[in-house]
Amino acid sequence: MIETATARREAGDWAGACAAAGVDVDLQLRSVARSHGRALTARIRADLRHLAPDLLRWHMPRIAPHGLLRPGLTIELVRYDPPERDGPGPLHLVVRTPPAWADAGQRISLGLWDGSHSEPTARRHPHPHPNRRFRLDLHRHLWDARRAHELRLRSGSDLRSTGHADTAVDPELWSAVPPDLRCAVDRWAAEAATLLRADGRGPGGTVSVRLGGRRRLLLRVEADEDAPGTTVARIAAVVPDPGSSTAPVLPDAATWVLPDLDLLRTGAIEAGQLHPLVARALVPDLPPPAPPPTRSRTGDGAGATRLVDCRGAQHRIGLVEGALAPLDHDPAEIRREELLVALTGTPLPCLRAIDEAHRRPDCLTGVRERLDHGDIAGALAVVEGLLGPEAVLRDGPLRDELEAAARRRITYGLFRADLLGPGPIRRRFDPHRPVEPRPRRARRPRHTTTVS
Repeated sequence: MIETATARREAGDWAGACAAAGVDVDLQLRSVARSHGRALTARIRADLRHLAPDLLRWHMPRIAPHGLLRPGLTIELVRYDPPERDGPGPLHLVVRTPPAWADAGQRISLGLWDGSHSEPTARRHPHPHPNRRFRLDLHRHLWDARRAHELRLRSGSDLRSTGHADTAVDPELWSAVPPDLRCAVDRWAAEAATLLRADGRGPGGTVSVRLGGRRRLLLRVEADEDAPGTTVARIAAVVPDPGSSTAPVLPDAATWVLPDLDLLRTGAIEAGQLHPLVARALVPDLPPPAPPPTRSRTGDGAGATRLVDCRGAQHRIGLVEGALAPLDHDPAEIRREELLVALTGTPLPCLRAIDEAHRRPDCLTGVRERLDHGDIAGALAVVEGLLGPEAVLRDGPLRDELEAAARRRITYGLFRADLLGPGPIRRRFDPHRPVEPRPRRARRPRHTTTVS
């Protein structure tokens, strides 16, 4: 995905790069030019040409335990203010993830949002408004190829050490934040100042930091007194658990230590295993990667024969005319054994191995993971490499997984076409279009305390 999307982006085909990275484009620049003018359209087109959709996917918020995309999100990439003050409202370049029940393929949609709920994409999405916690307009280095080099500074990897003495942070904050949360406390002051300036509040003010669940910190940020005339900010006070605060929320990308940087520091991975733009930003002296060796997508050992203990001898099974078949049994013996199996007899070990490969192969876990993350072509290539392109799947877990993946893709298509799933509440009262009622969620039991 990264190689294909990069090649198309560098060739100027931003739409092709989005297609390679699994991003559905929900905008038309011609319509934008008619409604908002050519000047604004030129700005949008310039950003789209430098959009690295594979880098965006790399940094998208994910959920445990399988690392899938966080569902039902709308994330702002750029805000375009109109040239005239009395013109229409600002446009927002946003990316959206579908709800959990329609997340087949782990696809992302890219579109423009004008602040209303009239556009088709906003109507069908459960949360069309950009999320305050997940916003990338202040972190363009996470999706813009022109500014990917800023990741080194914004992630804090340029610091000479990770000790507390090199950071302009209130010492009380280090004790207020548990160290096992892996928070980027040394970057909070600068990132909070950036957030406050973007909201038009100046370098000083109050920022809310979400630490997971209902744990929050309300931080007061002010200019650094040790360096007058500079825009450096220092966290001066900490108020735990602010509740429902109207203070701007520190973006999630600025709250936590960059996972890539954390893995590099601990030696868990090498720089060459990261996204190329991320690797060049974090390790500037990294040598250029060697071209990957040409190999089949069907996996190692695809098409090779396998040995089976059959009646005291080592027999082979392999692909014959596009299907998995025993190689050391003549066709007449195979037909007799298949007739015996039809009469509830015990099949040959070679036939049992072939049947097991069709129903529950060793690669089932890998195929399931590929399907969950949207790599349908890779999953089918693994299956074809094991069973052959002409194989007919038999009843079993492998077939169930492939059929479930196909049904999920159909569900996603219906969601994209606005033909399935709950819509906004206002559409429930439309007499010309019946809408299915929203499914009710089970309420959490309230914890009560008995006072004796």
